[in-house]
This record gives sequence, C-alpha cells and structure tokens, in this order.
Amino acid sequence: MLGQIGIYSLYITSIISVFLIFSSLFFKRNLDENFNSRIFSLISIQLFMVLLSFCCLIYAFIISDFSIETVFNNSHTNKPLFYKISGTWGNHEGSLLLWLLVLTIFLFVFFIYSKNLLFKYRLLTVFFQEIIILGFLLFILLTSNPFSNLYPIPKEGNGLNPILQDPALAIHPPILYLGYVGTSIIFSSSLAALIAGLDNKIWASHIKKWVIVSWIFLTLGIMLGSIWAYYELGWGGFWFWDPVENVSLMPWFCLTALFHTIIVLEKRKIFQSWAIILSIATFSLSMSGTFLVRSGILNSIHTFANDPSRGIFILCFLFILIFLAIFIFFIYQNNISENLYKPYLVSKETSIMVNNLFMMFFLAVVLIGTVYPIFLEVINGSKISIGPPFYHKLIMPLLIPFLFFMAIGPNFKWIKDSLNKINIQQLFFLLISILVSFIFIKKNDVSFLLSLPLFGVGIFLFLLTIKDFVSDKSHISKKISHFGFSIFILSILFNGILSKEYSANMRVGDERVFMNKTIKFENLKIVQGQNYQSVVGLFKIIEEGKVLDFNPEIRVYAQPETITSEADISTSIFSDNFLVFNILKNNGYYNVRYQIKPFMMWIWISIIIISTGGILSFFRKNG
Repeated sequence: MLGQIGIYSLYITSIISVFLIFSSLFFKRNLDENFNSRIFSLISIQLFMVLLSFCCLIYAFIISDFSIETVFNNSHTNKPLFYKISGTWGNHEGSLLLWLLVLTIFLFVFFIYSKNLLFKYRLLTVFFQEIIILGFLLFILLTSNPFSNLYPIPKEGNGLNPILQDPALAIHPPILYLGYVGTSIIFSSSLAALIAGLDNKIWASHIKKWVIVSWIFLTLGIMLGSIWAYYELGWGGFWFWDPVENVSLMPWFCLTALFHTIIVLEKRKIFQSWAIILSIATFSLSMSGTFLVRSGILNSIHTFANDPSRGIFILCFLFILIFLAIFIFFIYQNNISENLYKPYLVSKETSIMVNNLFMMFFLAVVLIGTVYPIFLEVINGSKISIGPPFYHKLIMPLLIPFLFFMAIGPNFKWIKDSLNKINIQQLFFLLISILVSFIFIKKNDVSFLLSLPLFGVGIFLFLLTIKDFVSDKSHISKKISHFGFSIFILSILFNGILSKEYSANMRVGDERVFMNKTIKFENLKIVQGQNYQSVVGLFKIIEEGKVLDFNPEIRVYAQPETITSEADISTSIFSDNFLVFNILKNNGYYNVRYQIKPFMMWIWISIIIISTGGILSFFRKNG
C-alpha cells in the first residue's frame, strides 16, 4: 500500500511537470489574472505529491516494510529508529527521492519570493527548473524506483552499511543536497534572465540570496562529511582528496567565484557574462558529481551505486542540459547589457576577478586530478590513483598570491584606486608576518620550500582582517568570512607541519614509547550494542605523569556482516590525540595507530566562522 501511494504520487508529479513545461513555454503574452495562481497551484500540488512519496518511504523504513526492495536492502528490524529514518536517504534510490523533494521545495520558494519580478522571467525559470525535475523523475521511475516490490516478502532486511550509521552522516546528505540543488535554481534563473532580458542589477540582487544559501549549505555539508571521515573512517585527517570529496569541492569553488562576481554585477553592472557562465558551470559540476557517484566509475568509500545504466542516463541528461544552456547563451548573449567601461588595474573589481581566476585554477586542478584516472583507464586500461602530492604541488604555489590578493583586495575602491592603499601599515604587517613565519619554521625545522611564504601570507591575511574588523564595522559579514578563512589556512598549515604519527603491532600487555609518551595496551572488553558487538581496547598514554585513557572499538555487525573500527579521540582546544586499532590475523596482534593532530578543532571552527559570515550576508539588506 505504501509503495503504491509513493509511486503513484511520482506519476502524478510527472504529469504536472509536463503540463508546467508546456504551460511555461507556450504562455500567451496577454495573460489573464488567474494564470499566475494556476501555475502556483500546480507547483504546490507537485510539491505535496513529492513530499507524500518521500513520507511514504520514511514510514516504510520506520515500520520495516520489507515488501519494498529499497527498505529490504538498507534496513532491518534491529536498527535504531534514528538510523531507520536516516536510512531513507542513505541509499541510491532514497537519496534521489530526497534530491527531487529539494528541487520542488526550491521551485516553490522561488515562485513565492519572486512575485514582484518580471513574470516572463519567473515563468521561464519554472520552465527550466521543471525540465530538471522531469529529468530526475524519469531517472527515478526508469532506473531507480524506490518503491519496487518484493514477493514473497522477506522476514528480515539486509541492513544499512554500518559506517553510514552515524549522526554526522545522517544529516550530512540533506545539508549537502540543499547546496547542490540550490545551484539548479541559479542555473534556471540565469538562463531565464538571459532570455527575458531582465536587468542584470535586478537579477543579481535577486539571485544573490540563492547563491548565498547554496554556498552556506554546501560549505556546512562538506564540513560534516569531513568530520565524519575523520573519526568514523579512522583516516586521521580532515581531507584526503578522495574523488567523492573532490566532487563536492568543485561546485564550491564555482559558487564562491559566482558569489563575488554577483557582488560586482550588482554594484557596477559588469561581468554578467561571467556570472551566467559560472551559474551554468556550478550546476554542471553538481550534476557531474551526481554522475560520477551514481555510475560506479569512482572507486571510493562514498559511492552509492555500481550501475553503468544509471550513469549513462545521467550523462545523457547532463549533456542535454549543458548543450541547451550553451545554445541559449550564444543565441541570447546580445541581451546582456553591461557597462562598457573596463575596470582599472587597481580596483575592487579587478581584485575580485583576479581571485576568481585563482579559484578557476584550483577548480581545474581538482577536476583534472579527479577525472584523469577515469579517462586513462578508458583509453588504455591503466589504473592509477592521484593522491595528495599532486594537489599540493599544483595548488600550494598559487595559494600564496591568492591569499595576498585576498588580504589587500577588499580595501580597494570600486572603479579606480591607487597603489597608495598598500600603505606603510600593511607593509609593516607583512614584514611582521614573514618574521614570525621564519622564527616558527626555524624552531620546528620545517624543510618544505614554500612554508615561509605560505605562513607569511596566511598570518598577513589574519592580521589584516583583524585590523579591518577593529577599524571599520561596515561589511562585517565579508570580514567575518575572510577572518574565518585566514584561521582555516593557518590551522591547515599548523596541522600539516606539527602532526605526528606512530603505528605498531601490539598485543594486550605491550608498551611502546613515542615522543616521550608511553603507550600501554592494557586490556580488551566485549560490549553488546543495540545492533552490533564491540571489542573495546583499553589503552593508556602516559606523559610526564599525566595519563590519558583511550577506548577505541572494533565493531562487529551481524546485519550486514561488517567489521568497522571506531577511533577514540581526546580533543582539546589546540590538539587532538587520536587512537585507532584494527585486528591482525596472527597471534593476537592488533595494529595500533596513534596520532597527534594539532589545531583540528580550529579547522571546524574556522568553517563555522566562514559560514556565519555567509549567514549574516544573507540577512543584510545590501549584503
């Protein structure tokens, strides 16, 4: 019964979507007063139908309705209620239904909050958004039906992957999807504004809120995924350039560049072509990420599916959307009415554009590093993996001028300024930053070639953002985000240089010495969880009379049969002590890995500060 309600709701949604596409495309110029309300009613019904379908799937997970294949494959009766609910989107079919729900919610909100704008623009945005909605509906109905029936009905399900049974990962996908799917409205509205000839300043003021919302959710979603990987997968770090991590980072680069471009467009009425291209690119990267994750061509712990037919469907759909967008851009580019003047070399516009170009370079590096192994395997069958050294060697050198421009650029004036803005005070801060960096690098015997300039510009950005914050309270949202970013960069640099690791094979009763610390493996105990059995290691780390107790776990799940390692982390304001252990097959030995990770907490705090700046910018009238 639940499956029938859910699937028929999606069929009705498809019919409404087709009707809205034709209504939006062939509307009469002399509209009657009821046309607007009819469109709104259809969008509302569409949202209700998708919400009903999603609620049916949630309820099926809650009551363990194993007549539905998705529930059977991703749940079981002993799973905690919280993970039954989060299991709804912890799988391929359910996550796509959530994606569809967010698409319809965003369209509904857009139609309400754009009522004072040109109706042709609103209707064309509905048209493009409905094409995306219909594409995902067909994808779900033809290849990824979340309500496929099983007969005979199994008595028990297969269960959810244990590594997905975690609070951070339960809320990570919905927040990340809000960031991804928000780019669809940006894409649709940019094409609509181009065709309708909407004034670029009006469009920029309207779409800026959507850019900020998408950017905030994408930033927080990436952060939650990073935190989850840190303590759940036992990797012992915040970022590993995993392909699926990269997939979420690429649209973030584009969104960040788009946000700054929209600010220039709103203020100076230039860079509209750049804004539209970035809008198209941002959504295309979000869709490309969906293709890479759903097709199974990526080898990652994060991937959802391994079905080439699904990947081909999304790839074809993506090509249609990109081709349509490029075609519209070239046909209607004459509608772009930018100011004719060129920005002066020393101006706020130029500094923003320069940093946007740096963002595009970083994006290109991540894109090449992610897709190159795929193309190489297709061409000659060679399998390679591209790791952190590739990204670090290419990104680090250009990160130096990027941070320098980020430090001095915000203080420039619009249109034209002079180099006098780089005053004696700023030069003093720069010299102080280089001196502090030199002392730190010498004291810690750092041999990395770019350490001095990287630390120098990082501290320089940090000092200038504090100075600007104290001296001038205007544009506070921007200053908070830039301040957070300076903390983020410095935390990463300190973390990378000061991190220490010790790994050894130990048995119960063994002791090891590492950096004046004694690691004791005292005992083991068995603990019964709700849906797993846990082997808990009892460790002590002793340093100068101080004792830290650690209790990492090895969890054994019966449904499905899986063994996972749970790290134990002792967190302080300046450093994390991280300990994880794994079973070895010989003579009762366990592999024990102990890490000291400085400034880990500040990496998460800095991202929250960056997001806070975005939130304040959203609520500012002229933000």
